[in-house]
Amino acid sequence: MSDVKVRLGRRLFYDARLSGNGTYSCASCHKQALAFSDGRAHALGSTGQEHPRSAMSLTNVAFNASYGWASPKTRTLEAQMLVPMLNEHPIEMGLKGNEAAIVGRIASDEDDAALFREAFGVAQGAITLDVIVKGIASFERTLVSADSPFDRYLYRDDRSALTAEARRGMDLFFSDRLACAQCHSGFNLSGPTVHQGSAPVPPSFHNTGLYNVDGHGAYPAIDRGLLDVTHVSSDMGKFRAPTLRNIAVTAPYMHDGSIPTLEAAVVHYASGGVDSPFKSPRLKGFEATPRDVSDLVAFLVSLTDEAFLKNPELSASRQ
Repeated sequence: MSDVKVRLGRRLFYDARLSGNGTYSCASCHKQALAFSDGRAHALGSTGQEHPRSAMSLTNVAFNASYGWASPKTRTLEAQMLVPMLNEHPIEMGLKGNEAAIVGRIASDEDDAALFREAFGVAQGAITLDVIVKGIASFERTLVSADSPFDRYLYRDDRSALTAEARRGMDLFFSDRLACAQCHSGFNLSGPTVHQGSAPVPPSFHNTGLYNVDGHGAYPAIDRGLLDVTHVSSDMGKFRAPTLRNIAVTAPYMHDGSIPTLEAAVVHYASGGVDSPFKSPRLKGFEATPRDVSDLVAFLVSLTDEAFLKNPELSASRQ
């Protein structure tokens, strides 16, 4: 990591020349005001093709143990980035088959070439897609959110940071009765995380009882989660638990955007989801009064880091 690598990566993150048709950038699906998600149930690629999944938030993305909704072998930002760049079913960034031309667009820019020399020590003619990816990953590793009301309450002992409703919701969230933190755990309120000095940890995936389309636990054929990677029947409908940080601005929810609001998400988990032989045993359901639902939502809203959503250092304006 270095300042110049981050500066280069920020330019590339917002650069539409990195798509096959020159219309899409990384930021097209990862908007800062939406915690670097896009507000859609299904992401759209550069050619207008719809993805079966929603674009995940990049909040604290550097700490993920794995990347994507159901990709156990994708363990680095650099590896993840190649998926939207090269994917053809559907087309996302549309680089496949156009790599040389797209790298040429970037390399021909004298300002960019100077940054590549300073950041990575590569000559203008030696810029590659691999180096471009490393630059963007450097920027994405700076997308750190840690200044929400919840952070101020928990880590800075600011007793006024949370409302009474949010405090009640926090107690419910971390209670044994609701057990939300079994899947949304740690400082990132997500699945497993890694950081400097941490022990290796395997990624985890869960079936949250969204579907049973055939009476035997099947998910829609368009996206069956981890099963489509491992071909192990018990992996039907398993997806990674994303971070809940800034969750209030990343609706709609779940891998396919099928739950529109935080209130609806809480009600889904309270119900225990649909009956299915593949549903996680952690989803047992729980009783929740209207006030409980409101308090839980207030807690989830308290995970919003306004400074992160508006930080000019992370924006397109710093080009």
